[in-house]
Amino acid sequence: MAAEPTPEEREKADRELKAREAEEQAKLPYKWNQTIKDVDVTITIDGKYKGRDLDVKFTKTTLKVAIKGQEPFIDGTLPHAIRTDESTWTLEPIPSGKEIAIHLDKANQMEWWPHVITSAPKIDTSKITPENSKLSDLDGETRGMVEKMMYDQRMKEQGKPTSDEQKKVDMLEQFKKQHPEMDFSGAKMG
Repeated sequence: MAAEPTPEEREKADRELKAREAEEQAKLPYKWNQTIKDVDVTITIDGKYKGRDLDVKFTKTTLKVAIKGQEPFIDGTLPHAIRTDESTWTLEPIPSGKEIAIHLDKANQMEWWPHVITSAPKIDTSKITPENSKLSDLDGETRGMVEKMMYDQRMKEQGKPTSDEQKKVDMLEQFKKQHPEMDFSGAKMG
C-alpha cells in the first residue's frame, strides 16, 4: 500500500493542480465563475458588434455563444441543467470593447460545476472555497439541512455519533425500557 503523502507533498500537488487548471482556464475564449446557485460567463468582443450580430442560445442543457457567421466561443452541453426562465445574457460596453455577459441559473442549487460545457477542461470542485454566506440568507428547509450537516461534521470530527446515529441509539434505548424482558446483549448498531 502506498504511503500517505506528507502535508508538504499534498500542498505541492495542490499548487501544481491549481496552476494547471488556471493555465487551462486561461486558454478558454471566455472567463467564468460560479456560486452554488449560478454560473456567470463573460466573453470580450470587438466594440463594433451589436446584440443583433450575436447568436446566443441556451436550453435547459446546452449553451451556444457566437458572433453570427463565425466559430462559436462556446457550443456544447452543460454539465447540469439550468433554469432557462431565470437565465439571461447581455452585451455591455467595457473599456476594451464589449462584453457578452451570460448568467445561468442552476436548476440544482446545491452542486458545483466542474466546467461550463462538458467538452471544456474541468476544475477540481472539491477545492472550491465557497464565499461566506450567512445561514440567515438560506430558506428554512435549506438552512435546517446545512445546520444538520455542519453539526454532523463536527460530531464526526469528535468521534461522536451524528444526529441520525444518535436518533437510532435513543430509539433503541427507549425500546429497551419498554421491553425489559428482552435480551439486547447481542444487539449491534449500524
